[in-house]
Amino acid sequence: MARLIYQLRIVLDGVTPPVWRRVLVPGGFTLDRVHRVVQFAMGWGDRHLHVFDADGVQYGVPDPDGLLEVRDELDVRLDAVAQLGSRLRYTYDFGDWWEHEIVVEDVMPAELDIRYPMCVGGERACPPDDVGGPEGYRDFLAAYGDPTHPEHVAMREWLAKDFDPVAFDAARATALLRRMT
Repeated sequence: MARLIYQLRIVLDGVTPPVWRRVLVPGGFTLDRVHRVVQFAMGWGDRHLHVFDADGVQYGVPDPDGLLEVRDELDVRLDAVAQLGSRLRYTYDFGDWWEHEIVVEDVMPAELDIRYPMCVGGERACPPDDVGGPEGYRDFLAAYGDPTHPEHVAMREWLAKDFDPVAFDAARATALLRRMT
């Protein structure tokens, strides 16, 4: 039987214009690997907790202190919780609270000469980690992009690198995804 590939559209909630990615992922990936796909494709730094929600069931990294009740994402494959048309929720960084909608747009047989996962589309740069969620990101963009803004210098120093909010390169995202396999 052919290995099935899931085409996922990942959209970051609360950000306008939209930040989104389209990725091709083996259905046999466990949710911990799907987490890494989201991290690399979106451009996050994977420095915070996360959780998936599939039909009201939460999956993530089990908390030894029992503060976060989740099923272990290492034990669950994507194809066990999603099929064509499924919508999953993915929350990253419980302080900034970045919510994503993940939609299964297509399910297809794998092509033998293609290496998965891969990013096949997307738009706009991912917000920097620790920017303060959607509201903080709006404030950051206003200050970062306006040299007359009173917080302009502070935001540039805080980020310590150039940032282009419209930049996105699917080939670069794919190269990062390939490092995870």
